[in-house]
Amino acid sequence: MLWMWCLPNASLFLLLLPCFPAQDGGGKEQSTDVISAWEGASITITCPMNDSQNQVAMYLRTIRQNLNVIYFPKDEPPNINPDFANRIQYSKEGENLRITLHRLQESDSKSYLCYEMVKTNDYHKILCGRTTLVVVKALSSRPLEQSPPHANPEQGQSVSITCVLGSSPGHEQFYLLRTHVQPGPVLSVANLNVSEVSPAFGSRLEYSREGNRVVITLHNLQEKDSDNYICAEGVAGSPLLSARGTMVLVKDVEQACEKSSWGFYALLIVVALLFCALVCCTLHCVDVKKYFQRKKPNVVYEDMSYNSRRSTLVRTNTYSRGE
Repeated sequence: MLWMWCLPNASLFLLLLPCFPAQDGGGKEQSTDVISAWEGASITITCPMNDSQNQVAMYLRTIRQNLNVIYFPKDEPPNINPDFANRIQYSKEGENLRITLHRLQESDSKSYLCYEMVKTNDYHKILCGRTTLVVVKALSSRPLEQSPPHANPEQGQSVSITCVLGSSPGHEQFYLLRTHVQPGPVLSVANLNVSEVSPAFGSRLEYSREGNRVVITLHNLQEKDSDNYICAEGVAGSPLLSARGTMVLVKDVEQACEKSSWGFYALLIVVALLFCALVCCTLHCVDVKKYFQRKKPNVVYEDMSYNSRRSTLVRTNTYSRGE
């Protein structure tokens, strides 16, 4: 159960109310979003309104730092935290409230939670909405170390991601996040080493820690697991720190074999063409014409009728006269 301070028309909240998990239209609890951006950029956090008819107010709040970002009474102007003044915009689009943070700072790296206050009978009820993990990447040095920077395994293989944290063990919350293709948390480890693993990985994730060194191994990788994986660390009273990440690109085995086969066939074709070119060049350099011309027969003809013609008194012929 999550507890929070709230009072509709004051910047300091004095009323303690329980927060109940909100559900989407399909009856499922709201999921966690992950947004990764560089310093100076802008991001948009979307808060679904689950009970707009009975709504009293909505607001966006950080989880660990207990900081209100913006508070929306239903019929009054919003109350914006001074830390976000002049760099926050908001708009209502249908059943969603969109909050845009501009000129991001590394201190904006936090876990944000949407809340909705609704009126139920004679009391107010607080609904916990969607959680958004915001990772602001610094343009300079990184507080966390992560390796390898990239990996290119084949389907069914494993990849290990090593993260070196900056705080003392047991004083932080650790995350492994996907930030590009399918943004969302892969692993979440709380202070008491209670871990939550994304259903997409289930039993395919192995986690170990020794001091500040954390090793996460993803097994039996599939092509859909290709993404950028970032280690992040949340310390009480501090922004969410992050590393540069590991880009994992899983190769399709069938495609790899197909490419290998085509490469082998292409090599055979090239060898055959080179052989033909060599043969043609050899034949061109040799005077082949003389081997195929018909030679004139060097034959001495003998007059086989000489004996028979002696009886007819023909004693000379063309050949005997040397003609």
